[in-house]
Amino acid sequence: MAKATKIRLLSFSTEDRPGLLAQVTGALAGAKVNITAICSYSWDNTAYVDMTVDDPVKAKRELGKLGFSVETEDAISVEMPNKIGELDKVARVLADAGINISYMYGTTSSGRTSTGIFSTSDNRAALRKLAK
Repeated sequence: MAKATKIRLLSFSTEDRPGLLAQVTGALAGAKVNITAICSYSWDNTAYVDMTVDDPVKAKRELGKLGFSVETEDAISVEMPNKIGELDKVARVLADAGINISYMYGTTSSGRTSTGIFSTSDNRAALRKLAK
């Protein structure tokens, strides 16, 4: 089935403007921080960014230098086979355990796996249930 691991999610919001993503990615690339997942969107002239990285401490420091107030929280990264119904299996395990999914985003490509980033009402229990 899926392989679930605990991760740290970094989040911040700021005024939306052209070049914001390039500013963020440039700062992290310059600090040799790899972005492993990202979700970014704009709503009412505010940009919202959630990301996971290979070095959350360094990333938070670098983003702070840009003036962003970065919050961190625990989340779950779920690596699944890139096949029909795999996300359904994960969602059903969590639903059957009574665990609410607060949010999730994910990606896949032409490869063998896909990745979902989840925040739940009980990440610890979700990790246990997904490990079975």
